[in-house]
Amino acid sequence: MLFRESLSRLLESEPDFEIAGHYSSVQDALRVLGSREVDLVLLDFDLGQGSAFQFIGRVREMAHQPKLLMVTAGMTDAEAVQLIGLGVSGIFLKQSSPALLTEAIRKVMAGEMWLDGNSARLLVPAATPPPEFTEREREVLRGVFEGLSNKEIAARLSISESTVKAGLQQLFQKTGVRTRSQLVRIALEQYAGQWQ
Repeated sequence: MLFRESLSRLLESEPDFEIAGHYSSVQDALRVLGSREVDLVLLDFDLGQGSAFQFIGRVREMAHQPKLLMVTAGMTDAEAVQLIGLGVSGIFLKQSSPALLTEAIRKVMAGEMWLDGNSARLLVPAATPPPEFTEREREVLRGVFEGLSNKEIAARLSISESTVKAGLQQLFQKTGVRTRSQLVRIALEQYAGQWQ
């Protein structure tokens, strides 16, 4: 909330910006977007009770669709790619300077895309194929797909629970995700041939 309020004060000080408000709930923001034409939405990736993906889906159903600039503390590469695919106009990291945010807003409003240095590389096609999973990683991934706990996977494979955790960390690192549910989604979408 503190970040949102300080951001609002910063933007109100810009003579060419008109602020429609800042909202703590997805429902409040969607209600405003449904009742007036807004040119740009600054959207946090972590919405607490809702997901940015759900919010974007709802916005895309509206007659007037504002540009969307993600303002976030961070996200995985896979999440950034998915957001770009959904048509967001930019990704801005909260740790960057306020002056840079006003520049990002102006560029997005001019029809350009804004990506911080880390996200920009995601638009460049990878020169190498996605990393291969080891046999052990495939076995651990199969257990995750079946909803087994680390302990249950360890028992099935006759290995220690710490070996399962190490395998999961390797899978997270290779796929660029942070949670088991994200791992399942990415594995289904991009790595299906490697675990089946």
